[in-house]
Amino acid sequence: MTYQSPIAPGISFYEATLGDRPAYAPLSGPATADVVIVGGGFTGLQAAYHLAASGKDVVLIEGARFGDGASGRNGGQLGTGQRAWVEEIEADFGREGARAQFAVAERAKAHLMAFASAHGIETDYRPGLISAAHKKAFVKDYRDHARIMTEEFGYQGLRFLDRDELATKLGSTRYHGGTYDAATGHINPLKYVVGLARAAASAGARLFETTRARAISSAGGTVTVTTDAGTITAGRALIACNAYIAGLEPVTSAHVMPIRSFIGATVPLGDASPVIPGGEAVDDSRFVVRYFRKSADGRLLFGGREAYTADNPDDISTHIRRQIVEVYPDLGDVEITHAWGGSVGITLSRRPFVREVMPNVTSIGGFSGHGVMLSNYCGKLYADFVNGGSEDLEVMRNLKVGPFPGGDRLRKPLLFLALTWFSLRDRF
Repeated sequence: MTYQSPIAPGISFYEATLGDRPAYAPLSGPATADVVIVGGGFTGLQAAYHLAASGKDVVLIEGARFGDGASGRNGGQLGTGQRAWVEEIEADFGREGARAQFAVAERAKAHLMAFASAHGIETDYRPGLISAAHKKAFVKDYRDHARIMTEEFGYQGLRFLDRDELATKLGSTRYHGGTYDAATGHINPLKYVVGLARAAASAGARLFETTRARAISSAGGTVTVTTDAGTITAGRALIACNAYIAGLEPVTSAHVMPIRSFIGATVPLGDASPVIPGGEAVDDSRFVVRYFRKSADGRLLFGGREAYTADNPDDISTHIRRQIVEVYPDLGDVEITHAWGGSVGITLSRRPFVREVMPNVTSIGGFSGHGVMLSNYCGKLYADFVNGGSEDLEVMRNLKVGPFPGGDRLRKPLLFLALTWFSLRDRF
């Protein structure tokens, strides 16, 4: 029988074209470990690998399959820096605080690439990231950002694009200007997840799929995770559930909330297509970000976020096609071969949530659409922390991340209203 994920709609292009995807058995009884990890995405698997490689006894459980959450279904863009631009971070944390956060993100980028290389993980990496202003009023901000990154933060990969050069690089006149980042790129995220799981298992981590955590508690120096198959007891625990935290741990649930994100993949456009001829990834200036790129075989992968509840649209492709046509009118009739969605974990400040939520239990998540490289790195940093300490993890712990307002009853309705307002503002 073919396994169907209970948490994400639609078969993704990544899954449909992956080839070998090893399955891991569910937990079959009680277990003990030095560290128990709940969540088998980038963060959990990275932590499992590094902890096991250092000699720790690690048990990791995942409620679905590895990569069924955001780690295996996202847009694949690495980005540069944190979710916010350095000038925004500087306004809250000062110049040195902004430098420290930017440095962490650059080390995160380097770690992802080095890990893939060291473990022979083919990620379909392609270089280049274009960020585009969807309103003319934003162009000055993009020009200033490129200058600040170069002159004040020493980053040499970024330059400004005027409207004409941007149009040539995109194959579209929809945007007004932007930036080109030559020192980052995009990957097939599910290939990375599969390779990461293999590496973690080879290092000695005990990995279990389709094993949902029902409860977690900490008392007397022991952490207990309850599953339908039995309890797991350990000295420490990492919660790495991100958007799929509901009902498991209340502190994380108050700080990390899910929004739905949807992606469509077209048929290969062919070598003669004017769409993104250089093969870069693209994001734009909307609060509800549009993100798109070319796959290794020339398909347009186009994503956006428009749903703020757990419900899924009846026809994802119709929703995605409307957005494609806004940028590429000539693709109105292009065949969409795959359309899928999943939940993205966001925080109120759009900064990652890294916190000890009960004794010996750390929760990490809420990367707010900027998690491909940061979530990988935070998993490694957690392992470093367990093994003696991590200055970079302390930088992440010190970010200002408050709870969403409204309490258990009003939190979701208030989020829906706020994000709907931002979505409307994007259009005018």
